[in-house]
Amino acid sequence: MQDFKLNSSAKDVSSYIASCPVTVQEVLEKLRSTILKAAPEAEETISYKMPAFKYYGMLVYFAAYKNHIGFYATPTGHKEFEKELAPYKQGKGSVQFPLNQPLPFSLVAKIVKFRAQENLVNFQNKKKAKK
Repeated sequence: MQDFKLNSSAKDVSSYIASCPVTVQEVLEKLRSTILKAAPEAEETISYKMPAFKYYGMLVYFAAYKNHIGFYATPTGHKEFEKELAPYKQGKGSVQFPLNQPLPFSLVAKIVKFRAQENLVNFQNKKKAKK
């Protein structure tokens, strides 16, 4: 598998997923539906050449790589779920879910819900500060 995050020229999430190997497409579709179920009002887009979801700001991103799915929920999203994410390779605001293991979809849903609430509160606080 190529490094799809860096080489993808997809204009939307469906095209991005379709550009990935068939063996990965099913996992990406389930990840996508998990995110949208956890944040039904989130808007899909492509940002930094990878699928991204917006809800009162950027919510989460994901990308397919040769051996893993990169999941990006910003540093706050990862800090909040530090214990649950401990088994996975991480960077600041990123986590790698190996393709040879089941993805933790219920954990992804919890992270997305946390990030959606965080974005909403931040938006409301900014709105109050302007008044």
